[in-house]
Amino acid sequence: MNSNHLLLEEPIRMASILEPSRSGYFPSMTKIVGTLGPKSRSVEVISRCLMAGMSVARFDFTWGDAEFHQETLENLKIAIKETKKLCAVMLDTTGPELLVVNKGDHPIPLEADSFVVLTPDQEKEATSSLLPINFGGLAKAVKPGDTIFLGQYLFTGSETTSVWMEVSEVKGDDVVCLIKNSAVLAGTLYTLHVSQVHIDLPTLPDKDKEVISTWGVKNGVDILSLSHARSGQDIRQAREYLSKLGDLSQTQIFAKIENVEGLVNFDEILQEADGIILARGNLGIDLPPEKVFLFQKAAVYKCNMAGKPAVITRVVDSMTDNLRPTRAEATDVANAVLDGADAILLGAETMRGLYPVETISIVGKICGESEKVYNQDSYFKNTVKYVGEPMSHMESIASSAVRAAIKVKASIIICFTSSGRAARLIAKYRPTMPVLSVVIPRLKTNQLRWTFTGAFEARQSLIIRGLFPMLADPRHAAESTGATNETVLKVALDHGRNIGVIKSHDRVVVCQKVGDDSVVKIIELED
Repeated sequence: MNSNHLLLEEPIRMASILEPSRSGYFPSMTKIVGTLGPKSRSVEVISRCLMAGMSVARFDFTWGDAEFHQETLENLKIAIKETKKLCAVMLDTTGPELLVVNKGDHPIPLEADSFVVLTPDQEKEATSSLLPINFGGLAKAVKPGDTIFLGQYLFTGSETTSVWMEVSEVKGDDVVCLIKNSAVLAGTLYTLHVSQVHIDLPTLPDKDKEVISTWGVKNGVDILSLSHARSGQDIRQAREYLSKLGDLSQTQIFAKIENVEGLVNFDEILQEADGIILARGNLGIDLPPEKVFLFQKAAVYKCNMAGKPAVITRVVDSMTDNLRPTRAEATDVANAVLDGADAILLGAETMRGLYPVETISIVGKICGESEKVYNQDSYFKNTVKYVGEPMSHMESIASSAVRAAIKVKASIIICFTSSGRAARLIAKYRPTMPVLSVVIPRLKTNQLRWTFTGAFEARQSLIIRGLFPMLADPRHAAESTGATNETVLKVALDHGRNIGVIKSHDRVVVCQKVGDDSVVKIIELED
């Protein structure tokens, strides 16, 4: 993986661009989150998604009931066993999302320059002139001249299925809007977004709490995607709620930034959250189009420096219906990787798209090619400078391990960890080779039963760029002796050989604790 590392700043042989992309056990260092749904819920399709490179499965509760998602999750578990590929589970909340309710499930044509009334009376039938919505406070939140978007793609992907409207007048609880473009709304639910207007709804409504406390607890979800996160307080409240739900106290919270409120309060949100998802669907219409890239670059940089995962959404919308992305979309994926994104999140492309497996595969290939020209040297220097001196002990060890691995052209870095923190710190410095995170279980008790930790920590690293976990045998507890560490190291090296990331005479950098000391050592493999 190292030998192909180039820099965009250096001359690239044009002929080398035509060389076929090399496939490996890890399609790319950048992770891929796939949303499972109607087109991607069978064991066969999920298995192919895992083999193509999906490492996190997202369950979107803005549609579908718990029973539907449970069946899909059971199929995921079977696919994981069959493919022997680890996969984390992400629960995506609805949040304070405004929806148009079409109980009749019939197409609704909307004509440009005509008027439509948005009403909170959900008992009324949706028509071309009247659309029921799930929020009673819209009339108090908007004023004439405000912009409203609604539809499947929210005016960022397919303008034939979404409309742009301007508030004309407010009549009691109803809002009269002038339609700016013609479109046909299809399906039972469409998202409604009011641009740059505060909607007075809780970020974690009762409906989401019910899903989390039932489906989430039952399945021990690894990551909670908190939709429409608007402040650090939103994250604190969500974490306080999870802390009361037993095992979900370990669940990580990723803040989904979808509007200007999230942008303004980004720093405090980043400080509280475990990771950030830039939901460019809503974000792309709350911000002027020419400003979206600026926020993406600034937000990803801040995530990188904080050592927290940054996830980018809405990259290959056209692959919902097509086998290949547009040229602009392919470039967009590459730029997200060059910006420093940890993962790409696929929504409609895998949930209801016609080509979920092919989409994951192509996005993975684009990420892999982009990583070859990622300027790791510049990034490393910037990160060290940002961290400053004196470094913490862990930060120093992590940066030293990455520097050593690059200097000796190591094939992989192996990191022993129990909490996952050491491995995440190493990944923060973006080594050009994979980091094999060997999670050593810890034995703990709640005075009623004894359990081993480690599974959560291993799965949660599946969304971090360059980090590939393996769970050590529980018999080798974290408080193990040096002799046991050597046994686990041999298992890790054998695993590396079996999956083809290391071979004889390769160099490997190992980061582990020996007693109270953290040690970085370089080993050269024998025949």
